[in-house]
Amino acid sequence: MPSEVIVTVNGSQVSVPSGTTVAVAMMVAGKPCRTSVTGEPRGPLCGMGICFECRAMVNGVPHSRSCQILCESGMDVKTDE
Repeated sequence: MPSEVIVTVNGSQVSVPSGTTVAVAMMVAGKPCRTSVTGEPRGPLCGMGICFECRAMVNGVPHSRSCQILCESGMDVKTDE
C-alpha cells in the first residue's frame, strides 16, 4: 500500500497519507464540502456518516458521505463550490 495517494479536489491535486478520508482531503485542499441553502460553507461535523454535512460528489457519485470514504489514487472529488 502506498504511503501517499493523490486525489483531485475541484480540479486541484492533493497529496494525502494513505488511509485518509475524502473529507480530510477536502479540508487539506481548503474546500468546504458543500454550501448551505443560505450560502454558508459546510464541513464534516460528526465524522461517522450520520449528519450528512460532508456530502460531495466522489467519482461521479453525488451526495457521497466523504467522511466514510477512504482516498484512492486518481479519485475525483467535486464539492458545491
